[in-house]
Amino acid sequence: MQRRTKGLVLAGAALVLAAFIVGAACYAQPRPEPPAASPPTVPAAGKDKPTVPYWHVWTDDKGVSHQKRCEWSAFTLQSISEGAAPSWLDKQSTPGATVLVVVQPVGWVGEWHENPKPQWIIPLSGRWFVETMDGKRVEMGPGEVSFGGDQHTRPDAQGRKGHRSGTVGNQPSVNLIVQLEKDPFAGQPCGFK
Repeated sequence: MQRRTKGLVLAGAALVLAAFIVGAACYAQPRPEPPAASPPTVPAAGKDKPTVPYWHVWTDDKGVSHQKRCEWSAFTLQSISEGAAPSWLDKQSTPGATVLVVVQPVGWVGEWHENPKPQWIIPLSGRWFVETMDGKRVEMGPGEVSFGGDQHTRPDAQGRKGHRSGTVGNQPSVNLIVQLEKDPFAGQPCGFK
């Protein structure tokens, strides 16, 4: 049973990554929409509620597929995890997965905290950094993927626990997060192969 569950988790993670790679490749292609309609509307100061556009492919009652331009807009200003500064979160819960769109304003820093759940983090626009307890700092932008599996860390001598993260540069960081119930890679870096 464990082997089957692990296989299902890995298959699901592979699907998420494949969808991201295909989406990133499609995103890089020229689009008929005017450029002004594509980027998220994220106020630089981070005080006004943002919107983030996406395309919804759906099927009508006659079995015909369609596409509609939609937007995430149900953002609330809150912390994703204890210790992290508030950022704009739009949470879409469906059976089996939780998908969040997080908009971190310019200058946002989430001081030392753990990821609330094991999660894939996929930057959509802007840049952000993650600094771990070992002193390593990595900056990421669109096209890069991070897996946050730092639950159950122990505070070090300075009281640091988990990681700290924040925006880089002069535009907000917009991230898509897919949360998992369990970490299939607990204690195993690069467990997904």
